[in-house]
Order: sequence, then C-alpha cells, then structure tokens
Amino acid sequence: MADMPMRNIVILTGAGISAESGLATFRASDGLWEDHRVEDVATPEAYARDPALVHRFYDARRARLHEVEPNAAHLALARLDAEWPGELLIVTQNVDDLHERAGAKRLLHMHGELNSGWCLACDGRFAWVGPMGEEAECKVCAAHGMVRPDIVWFGEMPYDMDRIDEALMNADLFVSIGTSGAVYPAAGFVQTAKYRGAQTLEINLEPSQGSIFFGERRYGPAGLEVPKWVDEMLAGADAE
Repeated sequence: MADMPMRNIVILTGAGISAESGLATFRASDGLWEDHRVEDVATPEAYARDPALVHRFYDARRARLHEVEPNAAHLALARLDAEWPGELLIVTQNVDDLHERAGAKRLLHMHGELNSGWCLACDGRFAWVGPMGEEAECKVCAAHGMVRPDIVWFGEMPYDMDRIDEALMNADLFVSIGTSGAVYPAAGFVQTAKYRGAQTLEINLEPSQGSIFFGERRYGPAGLEVPKWVDEMLAGADAE
C-alpha cells in the first residue's frame, strides 16, 4: 500500500487502540462498561435520572487517565502526523487524551473528551482536570450545578461531522484502527470513503463487524501492526 500514490489520509481510531494502554474497551463481552450498563451512564436519560452516578463514573475514568500512558500505536500515529507531507486527519472515537499525549496534532474527538466540561447554562466548553461532580462551577459563566462531562452519549450527535465528511470526501486512504465497526456514524465512514474512490485498510485485533468493506485487512495488536504500517507509509513518502 505504501508505494501507491496518495496524499490525503483519514484515520479512525477506536477503543482497541487504547485497550493496549490499559483502558477498558467500550463494551466488554459481558455487556458492561467498567462494571456499569451503558444505559446507566452514557445516555442523556441516565444523566437526568441519576446525575450523581454519571459524574462518579466519569470522575473515575478521568482519574484513571493519570495511570496509563500512550502505547506504541499512539506514538506511531503521532509520528505519521508529524512527518506525513499530505493532508492527514486522525478522528478518534475515544474520549481519552492518549493521542495528544503521544504528540498528535491533526486530531479531533468525535465523541468528546474526558478532560472537558460542557455548561448546559451557557453552552460553554472548557478544559477540566480532576473530579467534576454535580456542583461544578462553569468556567465561562460561573453557574453552579450545570456542568456535565463533554461526552457524546447515545442519542446525541457526534462532533465535527461536517469536517469529517469533507475529509472523507477528499481522502485517498481511509484507515480504521481498533474499532468494532458497530457504532454509527463512524461504522459507515469506510463506505463513504470507498464510494469516493479511497483505498481502505482495517487494522484490528480481529475482524470488525464491517471488515467486509475494507480492501485490505491486517490483524494483530495495534502496538505491533500500526508502527509497521506507519514505517511503510513514511518510507513510501520518502521514496517519492
């Protein structure tokens, strides 16, 4: 793949890339996420019903970030970001900050970020470190008790979809890394890219639900497969 002409790359990353750093994947085989039903912690209805539980859940996940580090896959993508001469966009479904800590710059979080708060009073969004809780004060308007995690929950629209769609329309290559292929709209990105003529690659521990749509598939740990792929891409770019 690295020796074929291409300039514009869109990369989608999911929970599988962060699992190798020690973060739990979105939905485990028992249907639970960090011992909670997704319906109890990741929907607007859950927040309206029991905001204290939702805040405790995300406060614990935010604290967990300080205990883990970017892995070889994060570092390899940051290197590609820094050295790739064409357009590149890393779209992550993950709410952790491991891509940023690895050094990635051309990045967006379509499902929000753990280290961000959203004020329902003024619609302001701002960096947040540490516990949030029900009585958090907005850093924009100073309202109390109106700040929620800046996370896209089930039933809510992912962020930056216009920018993502534009990047997919112009992509020469779409790469999906560590995703289940089960959560839309991200699961449909490969079909959008293919329709526009892009090459497609899946890098995953095992075939995703959408693996049939990819022109090339590589299976194994992201910490091994992603650095190998990045080396190929940058070697091909240097040879041009």
